[in-house]
Amino acid sequence: MVDVENSLQVIKRGCDELLIESELVERLKAGRPLRIKAGFDPTAPDIHLGHTVVINKLRHFQDLGHHVMFLIGDFTGLIGDPTGKNATRPPLSREQILENAKTYKEQVFKILDPEKTEVCFNSAWFDGLGAAGMIKLAAQHTVARMLERDDFAKRYAVGLPIAIHEFLYPLCQGYDSVAMRADVELGGTDQKFNLLVGRELQKHYGQAPQCVLTMPLLEGLDGVNKMSKSLGNYIGIDETPREIFGKVMSVSDDLMWRYFDLLSFRSNAEIAALKASVVAGRNPRDVKVMLGQELVARFHTPRAADEALAEFEARFRQGVLPDDMPDLTLRLEEPALLVQVLKQAGLTTSTSEAMRMIEQGAVRANGDKVSDRSATLPAGEAVVLQVGKRKFARVTLA
Repeated sequence: MVDVENSLQVIKRGCDELLIESELVERLKAGRPLRIKAGFDPTAPDIHLGHTVVINKLRHFQDLGHHVMFLIGDFTGLIGDPTGKNATRPPLSREQILENAKTYKEQVFKILDPEKTEVCFNSAWFDGLGAAGMIKLAAQHTVARMLERDDFAKRYAVGLPIAIHEFLYPLCQGYDSVAMRADVELGGTDQKFNLLVGRELQKHYGQAPQCVLTMPLLEGLDGVNKMSKSLGNYIGIDETPREIFGKVMSVSDDLMWRYFDLLSFRSNAEIAALKASVVAGRNPRDVKVMLGQELVARFHTPRAADEALAEFEARFRQGVLPDDMPDLTLRLEEPALLVQVLKQAGLTTSTSEAMRMIEQGAVRANGDKVSDRSATLPAGEAVVLQVGKRKFARVTLA
C-alpha cells in the first residue's frame, strides 16, 4: 500500500509549484511506478549545484520507487533553449552537444542510482520525425499562445527579434513527454510554460496529461543572481573537494538555509532542528560545515569531506597558506594600483569588483586588511594577496 501522504511530503519538499496535485494523488493511489522525466540540454560540459536542484528531486522520486528518466537533449540543444533570454540563443554543433553529453552521463550518477535510471536522448525520436512530422507538430500551437510566454512577450514588445526556430523549442520539449509517456515532468520555475505545453500535446496524442513540478532557481554564491557559470557564482559538482567546501563556507548565513532546503538530503525535521539550534545560540558556521561536508561526500567521498574540513580549518583558523597558491610576476606601470594588480592576477574579474571587495573588507596584503581603494604596491617585492576566503596569489611586480 502506497503511503500517499508521505510520498507527497517528499515530492513537494522545496518545490515551487505542483500542477495538478489532485491528478498526482490519483496516480500515486494507483500504486504503479510513475514515469518521471527531467530534461537537460548539454550546452556546457559541467553540472553545477543549480542543476542538481532538479536532479535531487529525481532522486527523491527514485527513492520512492518510481521510474526516473534523465533526458539529454542532444536534438533540442541544436535549437537552443530561448528560456529567459532577451536575444536568440546560438545553437551548438552536434559535436559540442555529444561531447558535453558524455560528461553529463558521468556526473549525474553522483546523485542518481545508475541501476534505476533510464538515460534518454531525444534525437532517438526527432531524427526520424522528419520535416513533415515537424510541420504537423508545429500545427498544434498558435503564435498567440507562444507570445503568452514571458520572455517572448517582452522581446516582441520592444522589437527584439524572435527567430521562428525558437517557437519550435517548447513544442519539441513537449513532444519529448509524448515520446517518453511521462507521468510527471520536473523543471525550474523558468520552464513552466514548456512543461505545460507537454500537457497539451499529451492530450492531443491521447495520453493522460503529465503532472508538472517546478523547482526554484538556486541563487549563486552572490546570493542575488541565479547560479551560473557565466556569472562565476557557481559551485561545480566536478570541482575539487577543497573548492566545493570552501565555496559552501563562503555563502551567507541566510543563503545557507536555502541551500539546505534545496540541496541537502537531510530530512525536514533535521533541518528544522538545526535552525532551532542556531536560534538558540549555536554558531551558524558549525551548521554550514555540515552542509559543506555533506556535499563534498556526495560528489567525492566521506574521507575527502573530512580532509577538506581539516585543510579549511588549518588555512583559515590557523593562517596557513595553500600549497598550490600561484606565484605570479606582473609588469605594470608604477605606481601600480592594487585594484589593477588584483584584476591582472585573476583574483577579481575587474577593477570595479576589486574596489567593491576592498570596501567589503575582503582584501588582504601579507595578512593585513586593505581599506584604501587607491592603495599601491611596490615593485620588486613579493606580496601575498588574498581576496575573500579562497583566492590567494603571491605577486611580484617587475
